[in-house]
Amino acid sequence: MDASHSTTLLCFTLFLFLPSSQPVSDSSTLVYKSCASQTFHNPQSQYYSQTLNSLFQQLIAQSSQYKFFKTNEAINDETAIISGLFQCRDDMTRQDCFSCVNSLPHISNTLCENSIQARIQLDGCYIQYETEEVVPTGETETEPSKISSSNLLLHKECGEPIEGLKELMDEAFVILETGILKSDEYYYTTSYGSVKLMGQCEGDSGNCECSECVSDAVHVAKEECSGSISAQIYLGKCFISYEYHPGSDDFPRNPLPGASRNNNTERLAAIVVGGGAALFLGLILFSLLNSRLKKDDYE
Repeated sequence: MDASHSTTLLCFTLFLFLPSSQPVSDSSTLVYKSCASQTFHNPQSQYYSQTLNSLFQQLIAQSSQYKFFKTNEAINDETAIISGLFQCRDDMTRQDCFSCVNSLPHISNTLCENSIQARIQLDGCYIQYETEEVVPTGETETEPSKISSSNLLLHKECGEPIEGLKELMDEAFVILETGILKSDEYYYTTSYGSVKLMGQCEGDSGNCECSECVSDAVHVAKEECSGSISAQIYLGKCFISYEYHPGSDDFPRNPLPGASRNNNTERLAAIVVGGGAALFLGLILFSLLNSRLKKDDYE
């Protein structure tokens, strides 16, 4: 084996064992589900299922062009309608939005079979539907309990608490709330120091409604995820998220006593260990190839 082939083999082998530095992001990851306990039963379920599937197909078709769409379908006897919507994160491409929404009906039918209301939230998109009775003229409608209520907390995720982060986040939240209010848009993203923040409201929300919802979400984040390195807060009509990226000198980054390691810490440890193992293996291969080359020179 000549020197050039040996070097190529060594580089290729090392490449196979080096850890990837590219993060893996999957917009189809399930974040949470919300299913109504009330369900349709026979003989209603057949008509309900057909109407719901028709609604899903409409939403999927529209997701190839839009990142938010809302519509409704009348059930067979027309005494009730199913209203539904989907929304994708605004930073997604249309193709990614379509792929994300396309996976939602199957998940919904599996996790919330025959539920009269449901919301399935993935990392990149969500789908939501509600069933309402059609009120005859002259009768008073009874307001049903809806999962789209703007200030209703649907789900929260809090990261590892970090000492000194609370004060920084109080300042960062002011930037997020001000940005949402001034942008006159339902989506806003910004950075404050080493913190990246995002807020998004339901696509048909007005500016005031959106601003109020984001303020409610910020309040939940402060109360429930105080000092956490990251958080995701989902309300009925909006959600916010933020993530602090370690490595800055904003404040000492000592974890609070008793705090468990988060995924980022474990991932970093895996990279370090994996990198060390790859280097050790590389040294062994290099020594073997070097010995082989020296042997070839003497033959």
